[in-house]
Amino acid sequence: MSFNNMADPRRQNKILRYKPPNTETNPTLEDPTPDYMNLLGMIFSMCGLMLKLKWCAWIAVYCSFISFANSRSSEDTKQMMSSFMLSISAVVMSYLQNPQPMSPPW
Repeated sequence: MSFNNMADPRRQNKILRYKPPNTETNPTLEDPTPDYMNLLGMIFSMCGLMLKLKWCAWIAVYCSFISFANSRSSEDTKQMMSSFMLSISAVVMSYLQNPQPMSPPW
């Protein structure tokens, strides 16, 4: 047992545990992408629901997934889930009213 300890080249006093940078002191480290995608998802969901545009509803689902993938675990999940549910409901409602496949927007 003591042989392994003697052969270990690491110095215990030089080992430092990683601490993530504090975002309160340096706000430029915070990534605004999840917030922007959440807002875009809400806007496209409302366009999909009100205007019955299927492609807007699908873009809303896509934005919700991007927002979820880029969010931190410490963020509030209520807003994330409401964005998901709104985008899913936009897709469901647009296909309930017109079950034909989506026609290209161009």
